[in-house]
Amino acid sequence: MNSTEAIARPVLQKETGNGLPLPESQRDHSGGIRSKRPNKRTVLIRGSLLPVGILTVWQIAGMLELISANLLPTPVAIGRSFVDLIVSGELFGHLGISVYRASLGFLLGGGLGLLFGFAVGLFRRFEETVDPTVQMLRMIPHLAITPLFILWFGFGEFSKVLLIAKGAFFPLYVNTFLGIRNADSKLFDVARILEFSRWKQITRLVLPASLPNILLGLRLSLGVSWLGLVVAELMGSSEGIGYLIMDARQFSQTSIVFVGIIIFAIVGKATDSFVRYLERRLLRWRDSFNG
Repeated sequence: MNSTEAIARPVLQKETGNGLPLPESQRDHSGGIRSKRPNKRTVLIRGSLLPVGILTVWQIAGMLELISANLLPTPVAIGRSFVDLIVSGELFGHLGISVYRASLGFLLGGGLGLLFGFAVGLFRRFEETVDPTVQMLRMIPHLAITPLFILWFGFGEFSKVLLIAKGAFFPLYVNTFLGIRNADSKLFDVARILEFSRWKQITRLVLPASLPNILLGLRLSLGVSWLGLVVAELMGSSEGIGYLIMDARQFSQTSIVFVGIIIFAIVGKATDSFVRYLERRLLRWRDSFNG
């Protein structure tokens, strides 16, 4: 290859060691080299190494009676309790009630958080009026406000849903607000030149620019909803996974306590994975670092 051919070759055209162009599968959309991603099986194996190792050591320690079965039952004993609760139908009954409460509280709190986040982000006067009060309320812990909710609304479902909604509100509110305010101001200058309507600015500029933050707020709100659910069901309930844990604690059924904790972890992880899937689908246009 002479110097003229080398100059004529596009700058973004990447080459292999023998001077040939890279195959399409190894290039990214901008013409650069795309990092090779591990397949799903490899990712699954890597993610399983730590929990499998912990469970193995835990089971061996229990079999050798290095730990008390009353304080820390073996994974096998927890598995038996898990199966017994499934066979009896008790587990799904409590889980259904908990999912209903968490969903209702999340829809109420998250919906209001999204609405207020947009309003505060778009209108400066609304921010000056509402945001200081919201920020003060955001600092109040769940456990601090729980007695007040009990005094006002009793031990019924309404107080539980309100407590969950209180936790779900703030992550979506804050992240929606920040997503809007972090949008590039030059985009709005261009929108004014093109005489975009207010609605067109929101749908074409504000929403795409703030979507990464909104989805992050969605993930955080779902996580906090489950935390609020635990507090709500532990404060006084006759149904739900939280009640199952409290009832098992009173009768020293530690294995059932672990079953309840595992259920919270599994459902929480499932909802988080669902939102991450939405992120991958909705933010395919974003060129971000993947490690």
